[in-house]
Amino acid sequence: MSSNQKERGGISLRTVHFLLIVGAVIVSILMFLTSYRLSTEFESMTETSERQIELRKAARELMDASDYLTENVQRFTLNGDRTFMDAYFREAFEANHREEAIQTMSREGGNAVALKSLQTAMDHSVRLMGLEYYAMRLVIEAKGYTDYPEILDTVQLSEEDQVLDSEAKMRKATETVLNDDYYFIKNVIRAHMRNSLNELEKMAYDFDASALDSFRKDLNKVRVVVIIQTVGILFMVWLTSRLGIHPVLNAVERIKADSPIPEVGANEFRYLARAYNRMYEVYKRSLEHLNFKASHDELTGAYNRSGYDLLFSSIELDSTYMVMIDVDNFKTINDTYGHDCGDRVLIKLVRVLKNNFRSDDYICRIGGDEFVVFMVHATEAQHNLIASKIVKINEDMARTDDGLPPVSISVGIVHGSKATNPENLFLKTDEAMYKAKQNGKHTFRFGEETEQAQ
Repeated sequence: MSSNQKERGGISLRTVHFLLIVGAVIVSILMFLTSYRLSTEFESMTETSERQIELRKAARELMDASDYLTENVQRFTLNGDRTFMDAYFREAFEANHREEAIQTMSREGGNAVALKSLQTAMDHSVRLMGLEYYAMRLVIEAKGYTDYPEILDTVQLSEEDQVLDSEAKMRKATETVLNDDYYFIKNVIRAHMRNSLNELEKMAYDFDASALDSFRKDLNKVRVVVIIQTVGILFMVWLTSRLGIHPVLNAVERIKADSPIPEVGANEFRYLARAYNRMYEVYKRSLEHLNFKASHDELTGAYNRSGYDLLFSSIELDSTYMVMIDVDNFKTINDTYGHDCGDRVLIKLVRVLKNNFRSDDYICRIGGDEFVVFMVHATEAQHNLIASKIVKINEDMARTDDGLPPVSISVGIVHGSKATNPENLFLKTDEAMYKAKQNGKHTFRFGEETEQAQ
């Protein structure tokens, strides 16, 4: 078998790609089914846990509402401040937190024992309100209030209490909501509340234990699927390495050694190798005609106009972005701070550009404050990446911790695939940069697009 025949043998990248897609689809389906099962179990657990939290919250709200009523009625009997009476009746007849707690427990299907304890606590809370109404009626009589909730009209003072003077009625009212009988009922309410909460906690524990057991069984099934997926992934990795990655790694080593890539392997890889070798030949010829001083700007270290011209004549349009940069108000910087400061600004700009672009990209100074960056080996769909670079460059140039004034740039960007030839690419990029200037500077614009702003 000849050498050429060996190179033509093997599985093509198209076949490998198809097999990988099929394998990925199968793995994805398995992953989806197992993850869907787990997510369903988790959602069920979450919903039940949230429902239990609501039940416990409802139980606590009844006690909180009862304590709130007690606090306000006691304050009212101590100083007769109507604010506390108004707060009491807002909670009792407008907020209705106690009634809402009972409704929530009934609606959410809470434990029957817990609901019964909660209802009993509610009944005692209502009973307690009778004492509280009586105490408030005593205060109203003592203070001579005429404007109060109508429900207090139904409260009749005993003959003994009616003949008391104002001070005695206030004392009687305070004693009514602070005596042992009053707190006995409060303790009964708390006892039933504790019973309700204990039942809810027990129900939550039983559910969690059952759900955890079910979840553990499903997790074991998932482990089996993961093992199958892992074996499949390892096989695909091996296949990819064997048929695709090894030739690429070999090519990388050749590139590091600064030598052409052998045009072997699949047809697709041979095409890439030929394209690289053509660029490699152009690059080598360029190096033969350029030395550093002839091709680089002495001030900034960027490529100068000669270097730019040679690079521009050899780039592949279909894989290159041309980025044209102009320093905003550079003449003002020179006039205000002097040309030495202006030179330092340009040096800083080139340093910032190198920090934000790749080492493979070419940075050229084509005029006083005009620069061009060639982003090579770049596809068209990199607008967001380039935009983020421009924003970062403007942020770096705005910093003044180096003693230089803040500076901004205006940028035009065009991909070579949008141009018919290098001259046309330059004109399009220059036009995009000019439009960025017209849009207020400190901005950027992609050629043939409506608008791109910082």
